[in-house]
Amino acid sequence: MSNSAADDRQHTLALRGRVIHEDEHGRLRLDDLHEIAGAKETKAPKHWRGNRATKELEAELQKKVTASYLLAGAGNVLVIEAARGRGNKGTYAHPVLAAAYAAYLSPKLEIEMREVWLRYRAGDATLADEVLQKASAEANHWAGIRALSRSQRVAFTDTLKAHGVVERGYMNATEATYTHLLGAPSYELRRERGLKPGNLRDQLNSADLSFIMAAESLASERIQEEERYGNTQCVEATGISALALRKAIEADRRNRQKPLLR
Repeated sequence: MSNSAADDRQHTLALRGRVIHEDEHGRLRLDDLHEIAGAKETKAPKHWRGNRATKELEAELQKKVTASYLLAGAGNVLVIEAARGRGNKGTYAHPVLAAAYAAYLSPKLEIEMREVWLRYRAGDATLADEVLQKASAEANHWAGIRALSRSQRVAFTDTLKAHGVVERGYMNATEATYTHLLGAPSYELRRERGLKPGNLRDQLNSADLSFIMAAESLASERIQEEERYGNTQCVEATGISALALRKAIEADRRNRQKPLLR
């Protein structure tokens, strides 16, 4: 995993105050567009996919996408796929197909979709702010902590890079934080908490995000002060800091449960 791959996605794609979900491959959830448009069931994604024009567009786009993945030496990804299982089930499609589906629902929606997508790709931070203005105080509180956690994440991965961490070292350091701080690696946390695929931190609560921020900050300090270098040493230092924080949190919680002495 490269340093850039370790970074989190920083912006929210939303249209008319509603979030358009995106999967780990950058495909957009067509069901969200269907709901935003308030369209009839007959215009649902599954019916649109049966159109001849849609099939032709899908086939041509798949050829181009497949060629680019082969050129990059990566595994192929379908340009449109009906997701199954927990979480945001539905049909996820390449942005080109998503724009075509928006046009099918409404020409006005297509224009809005394309404009929002361009802002999203440009990293327009006001896009997320527009969504939060219509959200609850709790949602705004979580979003604020999530934004701070991204900043700390970047600082942490910068420290790892400066100390010679490469490839899987970033992932191993991340898993060391989860395991020693939250008690399990990411895949077990997903299973235990019934979380959906995608970025784990986008589904953690404010407290967990705050603890992770603190753990990564402590790990950065330890790595720098102890002059740790390379994957093994930096992952070990990360685990030590995460475990120290977990012990402090658990000690505080036990202390809070004791009755006050009079």
